[in-house]
Amino acid sequence: MENQLIHLYLRVCQTYDTCSNACFQRLSNNSTLAFTDQELIAIFFFGHLNGLFQKKAIYKFTVNYWGSWFPNLPSYQTFCYRLNLLEQTFQALGGEWLQCVKADRSPEIDHLIDSFPVMLAKHGHAYTAKVAREIANKGYCAAKKTHFHGVRLHTIAQRRSGRLPLPDQLWLRAASVHDLSSVREQDIHVPTSTLIGDKAYPAADLEQRLTEQQSRLLTPLKKPKGGELSETQKSYNRMVNRLRQPIESFFNWLNEKTQMQNASKVRSTEGLLVQCWGKLAFAVFSLVFNY
Repeated sequence: MENQLIHLYLRVCQTYDTCSNACFQRLSNNSTLAFTDQELIAIFFFGHLNGLFQKKAIYKFTVNYWGSWFPNLPSYQTFCYRLNLLEQTFQALGGEWLQCVKADRSPEIDHLIDSFPVMLAKHGHAYTAKVAREIANKGYCAAKKTHFHGVRLHTIAQRRSGRLPLPDQLWLRAASVHDLSSVREQDIHVPTSTLIGDKAYPAADLEQRLTEQQSRLLTPLKKPKGGELSETQKSYNRMVNRLRQPIESFFNWLNEKTQMQNASKVRSTEGLLVQCWGKLAFAVFSLVFNY
């Protein structure tokens, strides 16, 4: 475990030091800190590697077993405050590590699109939850048949043969925003490709945007009102669902790796953003460096 922590810390420092300084500038009298952001990120990632997904559990684990390695570790309150400031840093680190994977990949044509719910509260609590109202609200997850208060992580990912798809575009929207509405707001870029999604995405305007990029949209057929699909149409739907299955595998892997979906302990907008981008950065880190 010691070698693992050393390796992780050095990887974080290497990327942190080579990324754009604009993501990490501290424009205050405390710009030089005894406990660095690199150490903070390493602790956050190391906790996840050891199956700890909540800040308090990660902090206690560090104090109890690795305190001598981090002599300037601040109080728990300061630890959380500092971690909640790192949203942009996590985005920059995750983007840098994604480029490492992309530089090593073989060309693929197809892209997959879907969304993943991050739940601050669910069921009856979704109607009264007030956390992170600036970016989160109540929505419905059809896959889990659950009302929840939170956000959705929307993803356009490139298919990779025999491997998890690789995210190309990621963005957050409130839970109430329909998947199609979210895509309409986004400047999607998938030239000369096939974009594969579920039944939420068929729309003439989206298909027109893709046509302008010499791309096409592939989604399952909806059952006609008062009728049934033919056997040929059902076979077509099964084929499309098989093609889009890797995006479901990616979301399942992401949640197993980070427990991102369960955000019931989050108490602020900043905490929710770190719940999303921090855990996503760790997932990409583990994908690149085989953790």
